[in-house]
Amino acid sequence: MNARKYEQRLRAEAAEETRRRILDVMYDRVSTAPAETISLDQVARTAGVARSTIYTIFESRAGLFDALFHHLLDRAGFERIVTAVAHPDAREHLRGSLRAGAEVYASERDVTRAVYSMAALNPDAMAGTVRRDEQGRAEGMRHLAQRLADQDLLRPDVTVEEATDILYVITSFDTFDLLHTGRARAPETVADRLITMAERALLR
Repeated sequence: MNARKYEQRLRAEAAEETRRRILDVMYDRVSTAPAETISLDQVARTAGVARSTIYTIFESRAGLFDALFHHLLDRAGFERIVTAVAHPDAREHLRGSLRAGAEVYASERDVTRAVYSMAALNPDAMAGTVRRDEQGRAEGMRHLAQRLADQDLLRPDVTVEEATDILYVITSFDTFDLLHTGRARAPETVADRLITMAERALLR
């Protein structure tokens, strides 16, 4: 490796380490004080960087919160949902994604609850990020509903639009948490309940 490429690699590694350090500080901040406004000056000091560095890496405050949300998903194992969605059988897509979703929610339950609380209490922080994620989840549920219809698995009295709405409710964090926290059900049990609900409501 020539000197130029070596220096470029070192700079890239240093930039990624800085990015990860900032996100770890944000994660700790959200998990310990979700009701308080996040000060980028405080985040920068804790991470040992200049405030301008945050903007250089994430471009904007919104970009930072989006990155934090995806950092949370990565920590929770979002790739399990991606794997489930890729299954060629729509019924297994449904079952696998519900089971993987329950595992992801359970893995980072407290911080996920904090993120949703922040979105409600501090709209300039996480509201846009959560809204974009919810839009993406809605699109994912429409894709699943259409796959179920295309494979002739939907009940004849259920439209794709109705199936999308039902799946959107069943796959929400709040639905998961009502059973997991509210009813003290283990994540595996929650997944079983949600799969049963979805299949009875939607499938032939």
